[in-house]
Amino acid sequence: MPAARFDAIIIGAGHNGLTAAAYLARGGLKTVIVERRDVVGGCAVTEEIDPVNAPGCRVSTASYIASMLRPEVIRDLRLASYGLRMVACSPGVQTALPDGRVIAWWSERQRMSEELQRFAPQDVERFFAIDEELQRLASYLQPFFLEAPPDPEAAGFRKFIEFVNVARRFRRMRGRDAAALVRFLTGSLGDFLDQEFRSDALKRLILSNSLYGKHGGPYQPGTAMGLLFHLLSGGAEERQGFAGHVIGGMGAITEAMAQSCRDSGVGIRTGAEVRSVNVHKGVATGVTLADGSSIDSNIVVSNADPKRTFLGLLAPGDLDADFLRQVEGIKMAGPCGKVNLVLSEEPRVNGMPASHSAAERSLFTLAPSLQQAEDIYNQAMRGVVPDELWVDCVLASNVDPDLATEGKHVLTCFVQYLPYALRDGSWDSERDRIGDKVIETIGRYAPNVPRSVVARKVFTPFDLERTFGITEGNIFHGDINMGQLFFMRPVPGWAQYRTPVANLYLCGAGTHPGGGVTAAPGYNAAHRILRDRK
Repeated sequence: MPAARFDAIIIGAGHNGLTAAAYLARGGLKTVIVERRDVVGGCAVTEEIDPVNAPGCRVSTASYIASMLRPEVIRDLRLASYGLRMVACSPGVQTALPDGRVIAWWSERQRMSEELQRFAPQDVERFFAIDEELQRLASYLQPFFLEAPPDPEAAGFRKFIEFVNVARRFRRMRGRDAAALVRFLTGSLGDFLDQEFRSDALKRLILSNSLYGKHGGPYQPGTAMGLLFHLLSGGAEERQGFAGHVIGGMGAITEAMAQSCRDSGVGIRTGAEVRSVNVHKGVATGVTLADGSSIDSNIVVSNADPKRTFLGLLAPGDLDADFLRQVEGIKMAGPCGKVNLVLSEEPRVNGMPASHSAAERSLFTLAPSLQQAEDIYNQAMRGVVPDELWVDCVLASNVDPDLATEGKHVLTCFVQYLPYALRDGSWDSERDRIGDKVIETIGRYAPNVPRSVVARKVFTPFDLERTFGITEGNIFHGDINMGQLFFMRPVPGWAQYRTPVANLYLCGAGTHPGGGVTAAPGYNAAHRILRDRK
């Protein structure tokens, strides 16, 4: 790409960076994206697991299910016209139980009622009552998803406007709903489930979809918010709680975004790692790449996480000591990993109903009990590989056969909890042990899996950091807890996508509303930048 001055440079071609770039280009800004890897997509990529031993077998390397991708982004960037196709997960969650049964969470009320009659007959009515309550409460939070959080630093008339904007979101809320919302945002998932339900199978099913990538065992305060988070809407039809398989893997999302960007005039440069953000008299003026070359720009937008941006790409003198202290205090230490497998046969999960179609057999979570999950987290936080693993499995080739070659299957496994820093040894020496442990765990539920492994690729939290450039392997660019959300994300006083360096903005998952392949941070950041330019 020839040297030139741009209106905006985006650091990182993950889905939020691509989203921000597309909207900035649509707003008339001459925009370029620089990406350290040789492929676009960040953590939303589709890649071969093992090109030598299993050529042609591809998997969603890191992110693996599309749940809350904003319909506005799908529409505005015309992603469907660039090949994006998502198939709703049905069931949305499915848990293999230690006793050889499989319980599923169906979106159809009648089918779910029949499932509960078999596994939790005493909990049927309460389940549907709580589900309706959760959907209602989530609808109060939904409007905040695609707008900047309120600014508590606002003064004068702007402060009044901020108050009115927040108040109108809750003007129809009843007192009972307000109490329930506080309960779910601050309470523990384990205490809630123990209070409301009797069936261990149902508790495991709900646990299976509530704490992914989050610090804290289910009995820790604030873990109940996952029940609300996963009921926010997504997908082209904007359905509450939507979760979908992406045909072509998660990389199909970012490839469609990249093509939309190119057609809007955005330049995309891969293999271009940013060494530093150039700052002159407190104003960002461009970036310097690892090869020593510089690109000038009126605006710099970082899709990197806050720690990588502020502690790695800026000089210490560019930021004051108090701000740096707040950034250093952001809780990262990613608590999860991935193991991607190529298999010679489909997993035969104990208790999987014979009536299930191939797509209905594509999901199975090996979820512990609530107390076991608490113990697993506590072990991991002591720097120890837990005795038991919590593994979420997606057999993507059952929905999209083109991901695997003839006679092969691809299984992607999300593993939690794992320590980022081991108390003894290093991940380079312990990586294979995690791969072996995951396969052994799956084998207890699907005995044919261990002998059918053709190839595997293991990503520890350290590998996620090293491969994708996310600090401490945190997939959300910072833990999802009440102290790091809303107007406190990434740090209090700087939740409007701006930073203390003029003309430097953030657009990644470390900003509101947080992680997941939603494109909301990129959308919100781009609109903030365009408003500021006016």
